[in-house]
Amino acid sequence: MDRKQAVVERFDSIEGELREISRWMYANPELAFEERETSARLVQFLRDQGMDVEYPSFGLETAFAARAGSKGPEVIICAEYDALPEVGHACGHNIIATAACGAGVALAAMADELGIRVRVQGTPAEEAGGGKVDLIEAGAFADGALAIMVHPSTADLVDKPFLAIAQIDVDFHGKESHAAFAPELGINALDAAVQAYVNISTMRQHLLASDKVHGVITNGGGAPNVIPPHTSMSFYARAATQARLDALLKRMNEQFEAAAKATGCTVEVSRPGNAYTDMVVDPVLADLYSANSEALGRPMARSRPTDVFKTGSTDMANVSHELPSLHPMINIHAAPHVNHQRGFAAATIKAAGDQAIRDGALAMAWTVLDVAVDGMWSKLGSD
Repeated sequence: MDRKQAVVERFDSIEGELREISRWMYANPELAFEERETSARLVQFLRDQGMDVEYPSFGLETAFAARAGSKGPEVIICAEYDALPEVGHACGHNIIATAACGAGVALAAMADELGIRVRVQGTPAEEAGGGKVDLIEAGAFADGALAIMVHPSTADLVDKPFLAIAQIDVDFHGKESHAAFAPELGINALDAAVQAYVNISTMRQHLLASDKVHGVITNGGGAPNVIPPHTSMSFYARAATQARLDALLKRMNEQFEAAAKATGCTVEVSRPGNAYTDMVVDPVLADLYSANSEALGRPMARSRPTDVFKTGSTDMANVSHELPSLHPMINIHAAPHVNHQRGFAAATIKAAGDQAIRDGALAMAWTVLDVAVDGMWSKLGSD
């Protein structure tokens, strides 16, 4: 039997269960690093399909590694499954997880025949915290030959660019006093926060179109009649490259320091969590995936230079700096809704969402087949 047809038939045998899992995830969203029931359900499915599962894996409570094959290059299929606060699976991680599991199971039976090792790697906390960065530091991708995943979107795009991102938390410290009869004894930390926000907003008009800076005041004080002795802010900064992001962060720090100096406050700037890099798309994987997706009836567009002006960030980008990687976007026809809206979450469990699970799983599996059968390992990672 043709290997690609064998992949289709194996996927057909589990497609119904994958759809059920996607719907269950939609109804039971769990936030970053809290995906306990979700990871357990995915693990049980993979074990039931005969894969050898390590759970937890690489030191993360909700990560797992499902393996098949005993020798050869290791192919890592990434599964994301965390949800967003308030809007649930509005980024479609229920599709990402089930497509990854489908591709892994479909390849598992022929892994030894192909001379490869297949791993479905459960990766917690993409939406907040950067679980893949923790996995990188734990060595999860050190020996991988390639990494691949798919992501639901409002368009079919094989090589979407992603921006490097860092979170910046800012705390201003002043001195409390009665705001009416002794204001001269206080140092207003809220003035510092407001000044900092204005400084950042003024700076934004001079940034590159691909630079993104957005933030909020997370603590503005306790009572109107008390001069706030402490305020806090949180910002995200994004840029097309890591070097550009580093330069942008330096400029932002200067704005915070200026606000502190102008108001007589002190300032603390911290970088919580993991920063995400820009994405490196492997051209060989992109070409193979595009051809396979088109064969499945889903042609994939290629990115344009201007796409970097309107995009987001992902910790899969960090993986792409470690080994050849691909992160295609799959249209689930949610328009006018977009990612991170409730309407997008609802679309993940409609017919187009189900089709995305199938198309994504099969295109990933076929792409791995092409690399393995044609011995293209040495071509990966080249321009």
